[in-house]
Amino acid sequence: MSKLQKIRLVALDSDGVVLNDTYSPVIERFVTKHGGRYTAEVERGVWGSPQLAAGQNMALACKLPWSAKETIAAFFVERDEYLKEHPVEVTEGAEELLATLREAGVRVTCYGGRNREYTFDKYLGHLAEFFDPEIPYVDVNDFRPGTKEIVRDVFGYEFDEVLFVDDINRVAEVTKVLGAGFVGVPASLPHNFQRAEMEATGVRYTVDDIRQIDAELLEKVDEELAAGTLWSGRH
Repeated sequence: MSKLQKIRLVALDSDGVVLNDTYSPVIERFVTKHGGRYTAEVERGVWGSPQLAAGQNMALACKLPWSAKETIAAFFVERDEYLKEHPVEVTEGAEELLATLREAGVRVTCYGGRNREYTFDKYLGHLAEFFDPEIPYVDVNDFRPGTKEIVRDVFGYEFDEVLFVDDINRVAEVTKVLGAGFVGVPASLPHNFQRAEMEATGVRYTVDDIRQIDAELLEKVDEELAAGTLWSGRH
């Protein structure tokens, strides 16, 4: 049972939160390699979109004569090359965060744009004890960003009973509209625009290290969700 008054579920983004970001560096490399200019608009249109939408937006950004399917296939070839030197790894501090969430007594799930076998079983299976035994992972590729669906369709909660932790602003925008909780871990590589975009959205709590999401921060977010003030006064 949750020790918090409002939060029942914490939903953690996979890539960029509990796993290292191995997508945005490849997006930047792919776009610039194919003659495009990497801008905030390109980042927004590609990152966090369903795969075919991302492929279409990369093709448009680079003026490629390829279909969305061809473009995303080429992107994953590029990513496979990137992974040879920058493999997928569990984020430093992930186990500490998961232990904090277990102590808080909330359900914990993870979500991302690839299937469970690829993302969760392969890279996070050794930490499965910290995640919800029934629904440890949700593949949101077909309905990104997936916020509404995770809350209502998958878990059956009210929006203000769920806290999302993500590295992209698109999820912050949706949680704000729905009234769900959000803590940002803004992607902060030199080419990223997420920190500034989260500030513009009015995200109240951001961290640079997921271990900063401690009991005190969880209680603050919980209190503000219970009071309906987490997003109040935000643009």
